[in-house]
Amino acid sequence: MTSVANIHEKMLGIFEVDPGIVHNFSDGLYAKQMTIPKGFTAGQHAHAFSHLSILAKGKVIVKTDNAEQVYDAPACIEIKKQVNHMITALEDAVWFCIHATDETDVDRIDEVLIQKGE
Repeated sequence: MTSVANIHEKMLGIFEVDPGIVHNFSDGLYAKQMTIPKGFTAGQHAHAFSHLSILAKGKVIVKTDNAEQVYDAPACIEIKKQVNHMITALEDAVWFCIHATDETDVDRIDEVLIQKGE
């Protein structure tokens, strides 16, 4: 199976959309809300910690290096730590990433949560 990183490189150009990110914080929890239009992809990355994601609206395919799964809203999905993943909207979608963190600086949040390449 082709790795998610390789797929991401082949798909450059369809990532250029403003996902209208909304940052939500509450006592050690962070929820990142994204709106992903049909046909667009939220780029590949991995996290140092497992977390939950919620598909609130639409239909998506979640691809990892080892699998791909289609989800219809509403759905609660576990994203495992250290697994590259990307989300492609098969319909207009609203997606939430839920993380346990005390970081509340929106300029640093991705730096804290997204695993650095090695």
